[in-house]
This record gives sequence, structure tokens and C-alpha cells, in this order.
Amino acid sequence: MKSINKLFIPLLLLVAVAGCKKSFLDRPSQSQIASNNFYQSTKEIRLATANLYGGAPVWQWHSNGFLQFGDVLSGNGTTGQYQGTDNNELFAVNLSASNGYVQSAWTGLYNLIGQCNNTILGIQQYAPATISPADINAGIAEAKFIRAYAYFNLALHWGAVPIVEDNSKLIENPLLNRIIVSDVYKFVINDLNYAAQNLPVTDVAGRVTTWSAQGMLSKVYLTLAGLGGGGTRNQAYLDSAKKYAGNVCKSSGKTLFPSYYDLFKVQNNDVPEVLFAFQWAAGVGYGNGNMLNNYAPSNTIMPKKGGAWASMKPTYDLYVLYSNKDTVRRKATFMINGDYYPELNAAEGGYKATGSSMKKHIIGNDIDNSSPLMDLWSSPEHDAVLRLADVYLIYAEAIMGNNTATTDPEALLYYNKVRARAGVDPLSTITLDTLISERRIELAFEGQYWGDLVRLSYWQPAKALAIVNAQNRAFFNVTAGVATPDDSPVVKVLPATASSFTLQIPASELTANPKLAEPPVPYY
Repeated sequence: MKSINKLFIPLLLLVAVAGCKKSFLDRPSQSQIASNNFYQSTKEIRLATANLYGGAPVWQWHSNGFLQFGDVLSGNGTTGQYQGTDNNELFAVNLSASNGYVQSAWTGLYNLIGQCNNTILGIQQYAPATISPADINAGIAEAKFIRAYAYFNLALHWGAVPIVEDNSKLIENPLLNRIIVSDVYKFVINDLNYAAQNLPVTDVAGRVTTWSAQGMLSKVYLTLAGLGGGGTRNQAYLDSAKKYAGNVCKSSGKTLFPSYYDLFKVQNNDVPEVLFAFQWAAGVGYGNGNMLNNYAPSNTIMPKKGGAWASMKPTYDLYVLYSNKDTVRRKATFMINGDYYPELNAAEGGYKATGSSMKKHIIGNDIDNSSPLMDLWSSPEHDAVLRLADVYLIYAEAIMGNNTATTDPEALLYYNKVRARAGVDPLSTITLDTLISERRIELAFEGQYWGDLVRLSYWQPAKALAIVNAQNRAFFNVTAGVATPDDSPVVKVLPATASSFTLQIPASELTANPKLAEPPVPYY
């Protein structure tokens, strides 16, 4: 079946990006890594795993699924100036099996998995006994961590999906069954447990550590706790989420970065709050870099002053969540008419917004970032995938568990740390509704909210549907401090149904592999 082969087999041949000379972004080519002469030293193992954090292996998912599903599908925003069928389906919560984002995100995640598989097998097969077992296991752990991230997103978005551990076996048997979703999550947990046990406590900035793995484990366990719950969550999984999140909160030695606003500036890439971030280099061209800065609303804040063609606009529904005191997070997350940003186009006096647009990931032009190689296709921002603030909120939710509210001092302590940094008042009681809202505000435009809604749909589907169907996804205008939603939405949002929380398998994959239409099977 050619489509399956096209999806997996070329992973052996993908060429990775050559990054900048700093830190571990100095990456070898993938063809070099594929050689059986590679993995001959700890340095070569770490060069191989560095490829998995960014560049070509990550690009397709990052450019076509990360924000598209996390924030557009979920109702946080959309690209107003560039409307097409694929984008409109996202915004309308009506994704077809032929949607380009569905196809590209699926392919991108399996591309990343293939790279991780090749790295794991390469280390296992070719690393000599002269390398310490700890260094070998740490390299495998890095690859398993990132593979777990990819499978976690496949499970969140598609549910039951194929599991591939050795891509070379697909040459003889490319027709794969989907695996039941609980076993996909079990696979993710197994990879993360290995990572938690074998990654170091500390490493150079940007590399994942045991705290990254334990933080991700807390999120996966919190998600799995609700699967098939019918109104309640599995207490054992909630306890595991609490355990791993608590370890990160209390034992990692990490604290929140003091300034929420400054957290998203390039000069603060990979600060200790960031437990896992994609690693991007400037000047690497299309298909290899971070393209999120392309959502800028003006050419003046783009590299070489050109290329701003599709700004990401927030919805009215997102805007109204921010209280009058929550100005720090609002301004760091999205612009509204009249906002002034001195760090954008700084050489010419800064940038004053003339409308609403996403601010996160909009880092300015090449001069603003002292990055002459920065171009249209490659922002040097290392955008966070997992932050300590996320784990703080997971910890609070895991403590609350199946209760409708909690006044637990430990839950309130970490929940209110997130609010205190933002300059908003602490709460004395946490409910599920306040948790959902807090996570949406804190993590908006970080690719998180759709996953939060899917997690909720596992055990409270009616509540998840009610949230989506009550959203006002209209754009808005702000005049004299008053926001008014547009009369007509960008596109009519269809009423979400239970099936809306599981994306369809891409049509091309179903055609190539009829087994994907069969009921899923166990993996263990």
C-alpha cells in the first residue's frame, strides 16, 4: 500500500535541519545519523537526540496541527485574513477526513515517531560498550520522551491509532490495525516512565530532564483518569497524576519565571519554568523552522519587514475571560486596538496595535531579536510545550479529583502561584469551572485548550459539548475600552457532538489501509 509506505518509510531518509552553533542546535544530517558508524560516543548520541526537538522532524506537526487544533479548533482564535475550506472547517468544529490539517498533522506526528524510533534502535544497535549505560539510557530516554509526546497527541486527537516501534518492519507489513485508545495511553506512560527513570535531574537549557517526564506523566495520567469514566474519574490514575505533578512542584527546585509577559521573549528561551520546548534555529528556510511569527499583524514586525499575510485573531469568547486585573496575561497573549509594544520594531519606536491579533509567538523582526539570519520561515523562538505553570494547575486538579470543588491548602497554594504572577487576586475555593478557565487563560495560544476539552469530554461529555456550543467565536473590535463582537462570525459554527472530540482518520490513509476502518485491537 503506497500511502502507508509514503507515510513511514521515507523517515529513514529525511534530512534534518542544520541548526545554529549554540547549545545543542548544531545538528548532524539525518543520513549521517542513519549510518551504522554513528552513535560511537556520548556526543554522537546527544547529537542524534538533538534532531528530535525541532527542524524537519517536528515542522509538519508544529506548522499544521499545534495551534490549529489546540487554539483554532478549540475556539481561541483563527486566521481572519486567510480563509479556505480547511481553515473554516477547523473554526466551525466540522473537520472532514479530507481536511488538509488533519492529513498533515497525522503525517507530521508519525514522521516524528519514525525519527524517534530510528534513534532508539540506532542507539540500541550501534552504541559500543565503551559508552556508559547511563549515557546510553539517557539518549534512549530523550527519544522515548518525544515519542510519547507524539503518541499522546495522536491519542488525544484521533483516539485509537496504530502503534509503530520499528519502521523497517513496515516494508513487509504496512497494513496496520488501530490500537485501542487505553493501550495507546499505556504505551505513552511506559515511554514516559522510562524517561523519568533515565533522564538526568539537570541538563543544559532546552534538554528534557526527569522533571519534564514527570510533568508530562502527570498530564497523561490526568487525561487517562477520565477515559470512559461516565461522570467520574479513575482514582488510581488521579493519584498518579497527583504524585508526579507533586514531585515536580515540590522537589524539582523550579519556580515560575517572575514575569509572565517576558516569558515569551526570545532572550528568555528555555528558562527553568519551561520543562519542554521545541528548539528552533533562525535562517533555516521553509520546512525546517518555527513559522509562528508569520501570524504577525504587520510587516513592520516581520523579518526584513515583509511577509505578514495571515494574522491570528482572538475570539470574543476568549477576550471576555480576562478580568480587568488580568491585563498582564491578556497583553502578553493577544493585542487589541491601541496596545503599545516597545520591544516590537524597537528601532523605529515600537509597535502600536490597530486591531486584535495574537501576541504570543510574535517576537518582532530580525533587528528586534539580534538575529540577522531570521527569515519568514524560521523564528528563533523556542516555544514551550510544557511549562511549570501547567503542572501547578494539573496538581491542583488532581487534588480536587472527583469533588466538585476543593479548599485543599496544597491545591490552593500552587493554583494561586499562577494567579499571583499574573497580578490577579487569589481564590479561596477551586472548582472545575475555575480550573478550566484558568488553564485557558494561562495557556492560550500554546496549543493546549483543545486537549483540555478532549480530556473533559472523556468523563463529562455534556459539559465539554456545552462549553464548545456556547462559545461566541466572532471577532471583535475595541473602541474606548469597550469590546464589541462582530455581527457576523467568520464562519458558522456547527453544533458540536460527541464525535467532534475525535478527529477522522485522514481519507488517504483509509483508502490505502482498509484496516484503519476496522475496530481497534489490543496492543498488550
